[in-house]
Amino acid sequence: MKTLIHFLLILTVGIASAQRGIDPTDEDVQLAKKLREQYGKEDVAILESSDMVSFGISKDGSKVTVSNKIREKLMNINHRADIHKYEFYDSESKIEQFSLKFRNDKKANFMVQDEFYKDSDLFYNDARVKHMAVDFPVQGYTYNYELDKSYNDVKYFTSLYFNDEYPVINKKISIAVPKWLNVELREFNFSGYSISKNQTVNSDGETVFTYELKNAPAFYKDENAPGRTYVYPHILVLAKSYTKDGKENRLFTDSADLYKWYKSLVDMMEDDPSAFKAKVDELTAAAKSDEEKIKNIYYWVQDNIRYIAFEDGIAGFKPDESQNVFTKRYGDCKGMANLIKQMLKAAGFDARLTWIGTKHISYDYTVPSLAVDNHMICTLLYKGKKFYLDGTEKFGALGVNAERIQGKEVMIEDGDKFIIDKIPTSNTEVNKETYAIRLAIDNETLKGKCTKTFMGESCAEFLYGYNRFGQERKQDALQNYLSLRNKNIQVSNVVTSDLKNREQQLKLDYDVAVNNKVSSFDGEIYVDIDFMKEFNDFDFKERKTDYEFDYKSDYLSSVTLQIPAGYKVTKLPENINVSGKDYDVAITFTQTPKEIICKKNFVFKNGVIKTTEFTAWNDFIKNLNTIYNQQIVLSKS
Repeated sequence: MKTLIHFLLILTVGIASAQRGIDPTDEDVQLAKKLREQYGKEDVAILESSDMVSFGISKDGSKVTVSNKIREKLMNINHRADIHKYEFYDSESKIEQFSLKFRNDKKANFMVQDEFYKDSDLFYNDARVKHMAVDFPVQGYTYNYELDKSYNDVKYFTSLYFNDEYPVINKKISIAVPKWLNVELREFNFSGYSISKNQTVNSDGETVFTYELKNAPAFYKDENAPGRTYVYPHILVLAKSYTKDGKENRLFTDSADLYKWYKSLVDMMEDDPSAFKAKVDELTAAAKSDEEKIKNIYYWVQDNIRYIAFEDGIAGFKPDESQNVFTKRYGDCKGMANLIKQMLKAAGFDARLTWIGTKHISYDYTVPSLAVDNHMICTLLYKGKKFYLDGTEKFGALGVNAERIQGKEVMIEDGDKFIIDKIPTSNTEVNKETYAIRLAIDNETLKGKCTKTFMGESCAEFLYGYNRFGQERKQDALQNYLSLRNKNIQVSNVVTSDLKNREQQLKLDYDVAVNNKVSSFDGEIYVDIDFMKEFNDFDFKERKTDYEFDYKSDYLSSVTLQIPAGYKVTKLPENINVSGKDYDVAITFTQTPKEIICKKNFVFKNGVIKTTEFTAWNDFIKNLNTIYNQQIVLSKS
């Protein structure tokens, strides 16, 4: 018994001693409370983050390698926190260390999982992720995170960001550049941040560039936000050349080097047009013009090839052979672009592969880096014009370019040379959407006929959503869309234009009956004719970044109410007319002897509302909702 008691005392003291080594100190708790006040909704903060980069040469001397070491001190600033720590890698990179330690430097044995990364809409054959679930039991609890990651080739190591998933109290980035490496560190979005920078030479003769930023906020969680390259301070690592055994070896010195590497991948392809010759003949046999042949091929790929994202080492940049995409009936943007190219070539047209960075990326081709683009399309050269064909844009008409690529530079293959061009931009009229309804009051129900029309990207967006449903569910989906999923709105007698024709204006005609919008009392009728209430919840009080629409838009609504016999209008909602740099809105209520007309026009000229306009926009939304809450009052004559 004495032996057992002695053992338990020793065990208790040992546990208490261990706890003292990992439990937060009073100073930790006070700091956590202070940071919680500062960062509000965040559960975890990174007290210190050190990002260290160094370079080497592969054993065969053919590539520049990269070593990236990250050390972080994580603190729970809430009462408790549960997070996932993760890091991605692929066949061109390797994670050599991925671990957490307690504050006493002893290893925290959280289970590390290593698996292929999968997503419901994406197919990755190569990308992997290491991750672990981490719990912080009390406020002020800390862990030390260690990551060692290496890259087989410097071209795949493109950028370094100061911000993180969590706020970073002190961020330091150190890049050690050896004498044999010619590398440019190009800085983006530094304006507005107090980022210090210094340059030293270490004992190995390397030039060490050190950047430091304090109090970097977490990546914003806004939806429809600009890409990170526009918003956050970061460094692009542009390795241009290296010297080995007295010989200079070019990497990506300029866009010509980038194209040369892209072309080397294209030259590895072995396309076999015989696999789809019969289909090309079928699609072009009855065509009455070249333009019809082009459309038939382009639309067939859109309609019949399923888009998936595909990453598998070099295949993340090399297009799949056209016969493979045709046979499998799926492919990524590169494979789809190549299939369009090869099918058009088989039909006798001049079609080229084309690299492009969507609007998610801020760079152009003055940046010689794999970070400059994230997409591939096909360019058709026909009668002195360029037509940009994007197979991933379902229901996109020939000559209509999606907003996400408008105004962006493209790199078009041209043998050993290349062509740099820019996708044209369109105006709001191209995507015009209208809503017109004529209503009459029938026993406290609004009844009438409605027409909706769509053009351009508004049409493509509708068709994409509609066709995501199976044939047996399409009618219900259309009913739900038109009734706003509101049980007080009944839709009937729906007549549509040809929903397979992506080139014409799309039109929907239907009857509607709306309950709970009319009430009578003491000889007066109160009517809420505006049951759509467009944009009523577009409040940006908590938003940190620009709001980007899917496309520039021009939305026009007209609601006409027949004045019941024996009644006159005694009250109409107020009009409103506002204009900003990126938007124009006009709402008017007018009357004739027999009708009341409410017209609304929302125009988003550039497909965005900038943060600089949020205050004015939020004031408008407040006024808009005031108008939406006002009723029309009709009194007996």
